[in-house]
Amino acid sequence: MSKRIRNTLIAVAGLIVLAIVIYQIPFVKSRLSWRIEVFQIYVKNSINPPGPVPTALPVTPIPATPTMAQTSVPAVQLTPSITPTATFPPLPAQFAMASPPYEKQTPNNCGPATLSMALHMYGWEGKQSDISDLIKPVSQDRNVNPEELRYYVRTQAGWLNLEYRVGGNITLLKRLLAANYPVIVESVTSLNPGDALGPTDDLWAAHYLLITGYDDAAQEFTVQDAYRGPDLKISYAQLEADWRPFNNLFIVMYFPQFEEEMKTLLASDWDPELNRQNTLTSSQTDSAKNPTDAFAWFNLGSNLAYFERYEEAALAYDKAREIGLPLRMFRYQFGPFLSYFHSGRNNDLLVLTDYARGITEMSEEAWLWYGYGLYRKGDYSGALKAWQKADSINPNFFEDQAQNAIQLVQP
Repeated sequence: MSKRIRNTLIAVAGLIVLAIVIYQIPFVKSRLSWRIEVFQIYVKNSINPPGPVPTALPVTPIPATPTMAQTSVPAVQLTPSITPTATFPPLPAQFAMASPPYEKQTPNNCGPATLSMALHMYGWEGKQSDISDLIKPVSQDRNVNPEELRYYVRTQAGWLNLEYRVGGNITLLKRLLAANYPVIVESVTSLNPGDALGPTDDLWAAHYLLITGYDDAAQEFTVQDAYRGPDLKISYAQLEADWRPFNNLFIVMYFPQFEEEMKTLLASDWDPELNRQNTLTSSQTDSAKNPTDAFAWFNLGSNLAYFERYEEAALAYDKAREIGLPLRMFRYQFGPFLSYFHSGRNNDLLVLTDYARGITEMSEEAWLWYGYGLYRKGDYSGALKAWQKADSINPNFFEDQAQNAIQLVQP
């Protein structure tokens, strides 16, 4: 071997060793591993592109399309702590609170990053990794639920309370902001093409935004966007459109000593049951007025599922699937899994969870419900593997739901 070739091989080997050493640096590894993972998924989906969300399997004797008669729900008898018809003084035409230190999200971390910015407005001194280490310890886990955000606050920042509700509206957001309460909403974002998971990716994804101000003259909110930047503007109309696929979910935090003020601000929405009943009524009206809107039907299904009306919820979800839903819908919302399971439609549960796993392989919720489908089918070995996978993605998942499921087949 010539000296030149030997030196070249030594240099190449040295570069490889150097690359391996640099890759072990946490910051570099977190950035590169994300890009490597995206590239691998893109190649896989280029070879075998995922199709659209599968439509429901035939259901007999129940018709495939729910009617308003089928989905109507009698009013829940509640005694709200605040009069639903509370009146409020006029709101200022604009309001802005001091923006928190901006925190750019690390990959798959918009929930912890957004919560981190919000907590800083209440005197917290941590960072997004403090949150994600507890509620999504595996970085490839692409979703954090509102329940998980609330779990973090209640267990790690107990000097604060966090509540979330559905059915929010522009006026309510402004009312909370004007009272100095920043609001987190779950909405839609369009991913950058560089984050596509395949050539047929619709780039539709869920995203948390922290709202810190509004301006009626400009008809826009000021938001802290962990994906795109600080102090961005979004129109009222755009937020309403982006918010709708997630049942207009909003999250608010407050000091316990101000609970009475929060009750007054939320009015009938303070009571979770009444909030959901009112939202169900609205979603019934919405699906009747917009029968070709998949999100109207999906929200109807989610509100029915809340009241354990699973067969009716499943029919509403059927309609949403028939109209067409984004590829990632079941990365973020799991009411269909719950509804198909409890209404005895196990084949639909397996088909949908299998599709969800194909779109988002690292989803503890999809693996959990896929395992329940296999368990009900009699495939106990497959169910155990699915639940173990869910547990490996998030050992803290809903206070060890996966571990509880594992006990069914492995006492």
